[in-house]
Amino acid sequence: MTRLVAELASRGMSGMKLGLEPMRKACAALGNPEKLFRAVHVAGTNGKGAVTAILDAAFRARGVVGVARYTSPHLMKVNERFFINGEQVSDKDLEDASESVLASNECASLTYFETLTAAAFVLFAQKKISLAALECGLGGRLDATNVCNSVLSVITRVGLDHCDWLGNTLEEVAFEKAGIIREGVPVVLGMNDPRVREVVERRARELNAPFVYAPDIASEEEIPSAFSLSGLFNRENAVTAIASLKTLESIGVLKTAENLTDGLADVVWPGRFHRIGGVIVDGAHNPPAAEALAASLSSQLDGKKVVLVAGFCSDKDVDFVLRTLAPHVSRAVAVRTDNPRSLSAEEAASLMRGVGIEASAASSLEEALEVSGARKASSSSSSGAVEVLICGSLFLAGAALSALGAFPYPVGDAMDPSERLRAN
Repeated sequence: MTRLVAELASRGMSGMKLGLEPMRKACAALGNPEKLFRAVHVAGTNGKGAVTAILDAAFRARGVVGVARYTSPHLMKVNERFFINGEQVSDKDLEDASESVLASNECASLTYFETLTAAAFVLFAQKKISLAALECGLGGRLDATNVCNSVLSVITRVGLDHCDWLGNTLEEVAFEKAGIIREGVPVVLGMNDPRVREVVERRARELNAPFVYAPDIASEEEIPSAFSLSGLFNRENAVTAIASLKTLESIGVLKTAENLTDGLADVVWPGRFHRIGGVIVDGAHNPPAAEALAASLSSQLDGKKVVLVAGFCSDKDVDFVLRTLAPHVSRAVAVRTDNPRSLSAEEAASLMRGVGIEASAASSLEEALEVSGARKASSSSSSGAVEVLICGSLFLAGAALSALGAFPYPVGDAMDPSERLRAN
């Protein structure tokens, strides 16, 4: 995928750009592929990717013919963003779908994320997809995915992140997320702060969109014991997904199933409270994700503490994340992530010490895995005690899973390093 990788690298350098007009023009030039399949559109600060993955698995378990999923970011390879009928898209299929995008004059000015979103629409149209689970990239109202043909809008937990783009209050961020709601199209809201519910419910009324608060129609008791995702926050995500499935049944998009939760035992969503022996790998990098991670650790550690391996991007509230996790940490090893915005290992270690955590800086991830004991702990029994937590960045989560031999998707040939820019 040499040409696509090169184009993505150059477009990634231009950063993010919110607004729908470029996508509308690009889609029109491509024959409006986004109109050729139905989408369940998922937005939120945290949990939106997991809900998208759960819905994808549930659709396939229901026997829906032609199921796709689009998520972001990827951890190791751009193909991870695109799944069709449960399989990661091949290099060839992605290259074929990208050709028309890269050849179009209307697509020439698209950003990294817009380019990939346009390629997803073309790919799904080419493969005659009937139903796609589609994750927003950033925000919702002005996100590139918000030109899709949605039959259901889903909003997961909303918190403060990307404040420079989305606003400095919960209400402002919720307004951006609620921008995915369409006239007359139902919206499901996951468990949230009352301020978020008020904003979303008000917008739904304005658009005559039936409003469903997930905890009102679904509960944790409905989650099967074989549910494949760990972490308390993923139980919340499962409730949101179950409410979404019930809503899709009520509007006739899905046939009523004898077992509503078929497929939940088969969900794969790496790097989110991902257990490998005595190691947990989690991409938590913002305040609400850190709080959710801390709650899940409390339920599993029984008062014991873990060794933390962490790296962070400089634009995140690192101090909040570290203060939230500190009560569960005995010592820490800081590492630089594979991202141009990353703090150096020494900078991260200094912040760790600033919140009272004994910390050292590692020159590489490999060194961090050895010094922390993660390499040894990952080979211990899966039912054993948690010894090491790796978190702070999805970039780091992907690299750690790969280094520990636990990455679940095919990576194939190494990508051009410049592709690792992968904004969004």
